[in-house]
Amino acid sequence: MKNSFKIAFLALAIAVSAAACKGSGSASSADSAADTTKKDTTVVVDTTKKDTTVVVDTTKKDTTKK
Repeated sequence: MKNSFKIAFLALAIAVSAAACKGSGSASSADSAADTTKKDTTVVVDTTKKDTTVVVDTTKKDTTKK
């Protein structure tokens, strides 16, 4: 039981360290110069209509002296 926790923790630590390094490990500057990945340049426009209705407060105020 203890060994399964140790192995799971070790696997998690390796996965986190690989994600932190972005998996590039030992990429040289020549490799990064020849990077041909296309970046996402899609522009997303918010087309939802905003609520512009005005709500008037019609409640009477308490004017009695206490």
